[in-house]
Amino acid sequence: MEAGPTWEPEAWGSSGGWPAPRGARAGPSLSSVLNELPSAATLRYRGPGVLPWGASGEEEEDGESNVQAMAEAAQKELGEPIPSRELPWPMQARRTHRQSHARDKVAQGSGSRVAQWALWLRRSKEKTQERLHTLQPWAWTLKRIGGQFGAGTESYFSLLRFLLLLNVLASVLKACMTLLPTWLEGTPPGPPGPDTSSPCGFYNPDPQGLVTFPTHLFSLLSGVGFLEWSPLFYGFYPPRQHLAVTYLCSVFVIGLLHLVLILHRSVSGLKQTLLAESGVLTSYSHRVFSAWDFGLRGDVHVRLRHRIILYELQVELEEAVVRRQAAVRTLSQQAKVWSVRVLLNLLVIALLGAAFYGVYWATGATVKLQETPLVQQMPLVKLGVDYLPSIFISGVNFLLPPVFKLIAPLEGYTRSRQIVFILLRTVFLRLASLLVLLFSLWNQITCGGNAEAEECKTCGYKYKELPCWETRLGQEMYKLLIFDLLTGLAVMLLIQFPRKLLCGLCPGPLGRTVGTQEFQVPDEVLGLIYAQTVVWVGSFFCPLLPMLNTVKFLLLFYFKKFTLFSTCSPASRTFRAATVNFFFPLVLLLGLTISAVPVLYSIFLIPPSKLCGPFRGQSSIWAKIPESISSLPRITQNFLFFLGTQAFAVPLLLISSILMVYTLVLANSYGRLISELKRQIEMEAQNKVFLAQRAVALSSASGAL
Repeated sequence: MEAGPTWEPEAWGSSGGWPAPRGARAGPSLSSVLNELPSAATLRYRGPGVLPWGASGEEEEDGESNVQAMAEAAQKELGEPIPSRELPWPMQARRTHRQSHARDKVAQGSGSRVAQWALWLRRSKEKTQERLHTLQPWAWTLKRIGGQFGAGTESYFSLLRFLLLLNVLASVLKACMTLLPTWLEGTPPGPPGPDTSSPCGFYNPDPQGLVTFPTHLFSLLSGVGFLEWSPLFYGFYPPRQHLAVTYLCSVFVIGLLHLVLILHRSVSGLKQTLLAESGVLTSYSHRVFSAWDFGLRGDVHVRLRHRIILYELQVELEEAVVRRQAAVRTLSQQAKVWSVRVLLNLLVIALLGAAFYGVYWATGATVKLQETPLVQQMPLVKLGVDYLPSIFISGVNFLLPPVFKLIAPLEGYTRSRQIVFILLRTVFLRLASLLVLLFSLWNQITCGGNAEAEECKTCGYKYKELPCWETRLGQEMYKLLIFDLLTGLAVMLLIQFPRKLLCGLCPGPLGRTVGTQEFQVPDEVLGLIYAQTVVWVGSFFCPLLPMLNTVKFLLLFYFKKFTLFSTCSPASRTFRAATVNFFFPLVLLLGLTISAVPVLYSIFLIPPSKLCGPFRGQSSIWAKIPESISSLPRITQNFLFFLGTQAFAVPLLLISSILMVYTLVLANSYGRLISELKRQIEMEAQNKVFLAQRAVALSSASGAL
């Protein structure tokens, strides 16, 4: 009797399935069999992002694979190296693949340990970069927004993500350079008592007696009371040697870091803008024949790509119509257009002037109203008076941008140019309003710049009304940030969602007209830049302001995303993403430059408060740096002071000028070379047309014979 096949006990599954025989023959897997099919040879032509036959078809939502990693994966799957010329990639990607493959061959053929280590380090670096790219937050969300609402809306959320990164970095640096040294040197002392003998009076921000809950709430909103003497504001930090240096250095480190990151983003956007404006990537033939990604998988990605191409074609057609109309204008029509533009710009200047005067008046009226007995007895009225400048600035920023939006189409510009003008006017309104507020506060602090005035002669600032003027500036920036957040939430809850509900309750034309909302990219972007400028101005006087702004931007991202998908419809008129990718960081750079003016002026020229802050007792805030340098070794002192002399500055300026001139000359030579190559291409096209015509003529003549 033949023995049956033996079975292993481990072969039984936990669910009672059939066991597998021990002697099962090992054969080729389904994936390997499918890879031997002739159709598998088309893998190299279907793009680097396509998986081989038999592989998992799950879609990746976040990130795209690195070019080098995809080449290595495809090479392993096909079992043979892929020639660079056969890869359906751009020329730069092919060149990178060819050079990388050549380096790998050299490293593997040499057999030296140094070459092997270099190869391993390079591959580790590429894998690390790939993982970091996949960890980029909200990548799939941005792709979905771009496909459904256009590239302009996507650029807003991309800018919001970038600003969130800037605030996270600033928060980490503030925590390491300000908060940590404060507690490492001991517990900070409390506020100075009311009996402090000082020619500049006394300063006691702690509330006296029993404090009610509404008072605590109003203090939380206005930054006074229990918050005034807390790590949130400048006055809390004690006058310690190391803390003063790190406190001041943190401002410069954060400013330089943000400047470098913004410049890097601006340069990358500039490349896209130059390509878009050159006409190389904006022709209709490119959109129709070359813009499709054949490596897309899944209906969702395909639909998103369809919408993106549709929006790009829509923008091109709109701008082509406007340019065609401008090209056929007569002289009288051009004079009429320019007259209308001049009148509209005069109207814009008048509106901006009225807004700036209103902000200046509101700031001055706040100080006078706070001294009245009626305001001091009513906490709610006092809170409204404290927020009067913020309310006026927010009201102006809410009312005037729609007016600018109505004016822009009347000037006869293209859609992209209209967006630029709206952005310029709105950013000038927002940033100049902030500057007017700061100028009004400067006028109050320094007695209008008159150091010999009776109120400012003793201490260099108006110590009776503002015993700690740095904290007062920080409170104003804190109130602007809080009020901006509350205003955004109020608009979303009280305006946008009721409009959407009205659209659902009234299905007729009235409901569709009132309820239809579009995401206003210029207003939203300028709101972000305004909020970030407020943080840059106030981070010196309110060190924890970047942390608060991080939380604010994080909440804002999810609120705006929810509002976008639930209440907004795709924009009827879109604009090119390449323009905003360069223009938005440029405006952000302008905001950083403007914010540096009041901060540097306060550091170098205004005497610090004598009763609060880490620089009390100094003639200026910057005086702490030379005092700290004097305690260093002599060689270090000489080197640091040499960096500030003309012997170092003049050669540095000369070298920079030479490098700048060389770069300009090189760019001009490249430009002439590109122009010559374009003319050669046009000439070659004309030659081909001529030869084709001659061939047709000769064939017709030979046929007639």
